[in-house]
Amino acid sequence: MFLTAHSIIDGYKKGIFPMAESKYNPYICWVSPEYRGIINLNNFTVSKSLKKIIRKNKFLIKVNNDFIGVLKNCSELNNKRTETWINDEIVNSYHELNKLGLATSIESYQDGQLVGGLYGVQLGKIFFGESMFSKIDNASKVALVYLAAFLKEGNFNILDTQYITNHLKQFGAIEITRKEYLILLGQNINKDAVFPNKIKRNVLEYFI
Repeated sequence: MFLTAHSIIDGYKKGIFPMAESKYNPYICWVSPEYRGIINLNNFTVSKSLKKIIRKNKFLIKVNNDFIGVLKNCSELNNKRTETWINDEIVNSYHELNKLGLATSIESYQDGQLVGGLYGVQLGKIFFGESMFSKIDNASKVALVYLAAFLKEGNFNILDTQYITNHLKQFGAIEITRKEYLILLGQNINKDAVFPNKIKRNVLEYFI
């Protein structure tokens, strides 16, 4: 079955998400981890060191300015990433979701160049984070903080990180069981939240 915007949304509602075996493997598998990484946005944490970096305004943050650019950077192979689960079918399907207003990218720019960012899908009061990239230190971290601020402004409850890493733990990510996740999904997927056009306060005021 070919991956489509509709099948991705249907999958999220069932607690599963698509991945390819590799960048050049055309086949898609649906994943339902035994343990799921999430961040309750009420518990989103920003370290003092990262707050200092944000205050320096080192990065210009934009939303959906170059969604396809973020996708392609997330799928790019390099010295740090020798394989990826993002193939062309995933790129095309999530780009379609963005055109439908269901997927969003947060982008970090420096000197006019895209140097970091992330993307994901918003449904109900959950943002399903997919992938992030960073070409220079802290570019994706700052984008993630801005994402959380946008989500708090839009009255979202949960940032689904799929898996948990040490990188995500510093922001308040925890691991829950599949059963717990499906309960949380049911409590939030049919509630209303809208990704806002802008945040109304300084980004760090959302995390005092």
